[in-house]
Amino acid sequence: MTADFPAAGQVFDYHYLWKWQADSGETEGRKKRPSCVVIVVTNEAGHHVIFIAPITSKIPDQGRTALEIPETEARRAQLDSNLSLWVILDELNADVLESSYTIEDRSPRGSFSPAFTDAILRGVQQLRAAGRLKLSERT
Repeated sequence: MTADFPAAGQVFDYHYLWKWQADSGETEGRKKRPSCVVIVVTNEAGHHVIFIAPITSKIPDQGRTALEIPETEARRAQLDSNLSLWVILDELNADVLESSYTIEDRSPRGSFSPAFTDAILRGVQQLRAAGRLKLSERT
């Protein structure tokens, strides 16, 4: 892997497209927000699909599934450790690295620890298995 290849747990500033925005016909995220790479997989065409979760300082609405970011993890990811922050687990963007116009700067601001990254992935996998994962494809 090269230095500019995203890896699970890395946090980037990304124009995240919320599912409700995609469902209403929008194709661009309205603003850059810190977002976390959950997993990178290779599709049938040999391209790398990055699954990205948004990070928010807004308390998640009831019915949403999110993981609160501990202060130590916020510091590791170069986030504001004085704010309460959450990784939203029940919706992701899927973006193909080789053709992405939304992943502009491939230098991460920071990374979560392997243990916290695993907790994010496990939460997303459980939601997917339960049919509760929403996905906005950015391809």
